[in-house]
Amino acid sequence: MTAEPQEETEVAVRPEDERVPVGKAFFFGLQHILAMYAGVVSPPIIIASAAGLAPADQALLVTAALFVSGLGTLLQSLGVPYVGSQLPLVQGVSFAAVGTMTAVATDESIADPAARMATIFGAVIVAGVIGFVIAPLFASLVRFFPPIVTGCVITIIGISLFPVALRWIRGNPMVGGQPNPNYGSGTSLLLGFLTLVVTLAIARFGRGLFSRLAVMLGLVVGTIIATLMGRVNWGAVGTGPIFSLPQPFHFGVPQFAIGVIVSMTIVILVIMAETTADLLAVGEILGTDVDRKRIAAGLRADMGATAISPVFNGMPISAFAQNVGMVAITGIRSRFVVAAGGGILVVLGLLPVLGRVMNAIPQPVLGGAGIVLFGSVAAAGIRTLSKVEFTNSNILIVATSIGVGLIPITVPEVYLHLPDWLATIFESGISACAIFAVLLNLVFNHFTKQDEPAPEPH
Repeated sequence: MTAEPQEETEVAVRPEDERVPVGKAFFFGLQHILAMYAGVVSPPIIIASAAGLAPADQALLVTAALFVSGLGTLLQSLGVPYVGSQLPLVQGVSFAAVGTMTAVATDESIADPAARMATIFGAVIVAGVIGFVIAPLFASLVRFFPPIVTGCVITIIGISLFPVALRWIRGNPMVGGQPNPNYGSGTSLLLGFLTLVVTLAIARFGRGLFSRLAVMLGLVVGTIIATLMGRVNWGAVGTGPIFSLPQPFHFGVPQFAIGVIVSMTIVILVIMAETTADLLAVGEILGTDVDRKRIAAGLRADMGATAISPVFNGMPISAFAQNVGMVAITGIRSRFVVAAGGGILVVLGLLPVLGRVMNAIPQPVLGGAGIVLFGSVAAAGIRTLSKVEFTNSNILIVATSIGVGLIPITVPEVYLHLPDWLATIFESGISACAIFAVLLNLVFNHFTKQDEPAPEPH
């Protein structure tokens, strides 16, 4: 008797579920955090300065930002039922809300700086809850994001981040209340360029693990060079506490002002649009399915972390586009690597001394690495657009959407006299590009007859 061949059941493994050894996961996760650290700590520094907080309170806001960003990253990457996309997305304090929060932080009608912070936190809590509730409705819009739309938005995500890298290379005009002698200096440009060259060299000629850690190793080499040039202040590392627990509601009970809540809710809608774009972008890079349910779960993680963040003196949380670039350039697709990065952020929030070590990395060094990271995001968008059939209509959609997305990046003062709620939407190149791409795609490809392919240029 001939035995019947046994049927083998193949279990599809998602690329983001790839298991990585603990040691490698730590270093890959650390690389993610090095790439986004400056972006996380900048908003609390800006708001603390605007509110006139004492140095100790400023430091508390920075560690709080690291702590809540870590919690949000763990929630997004690991997930719980109905919350968390289970994608390699790093969460961090969003820049989108800086304008609204600064307006409250500088409101002289609120005399006490602590009361200003309590008003900000109250608005963030309410807006986060609203975002959490409407996440499924917002996710249902994913059918309006075909490749021509997502390609435009992903491209603009990368392009919109380039000014961040360039500002890092240029540096801040003021440091510690004093003029920065290295602001826009030749040595700053040299540091950024050397970091860029080292990162590219390691990525191109490194083997195995070294190639995939190119960004982190580039930052390390850049920091060593900066130290030799006298551009690193290691003395600040030893000042302040080594360990510190979060202090819930340090600035008092949250205050709920209707006007601030409305403004913050508009900001939250912009953040949700940007996070949706990031979810689609990382799904495109991984080659994994990102459907409506998964987007809803990702948005719930975003908004849930945002609503809880003020409890620990944190600010609105969103997915960080620069880390989408990290996934693209390293090829490390595992969400567990990002979860390791989330754990590092939590530890940094509990160990201010480690945060001070990372804070010693000069901004020009970060900027040099940022050029590679942010360019990788734009390249991913261009790759998505390569799948689009370029009819005359589609050329107009891409040209107009990317052009509108570039407006606030190149000439931000264009929207200076718009109503605040409208300016909030269009001052984000990502949300502006998404709105135009969706609307134009509907008008040109759904509501009207589709046209013929565009003629090839001679």
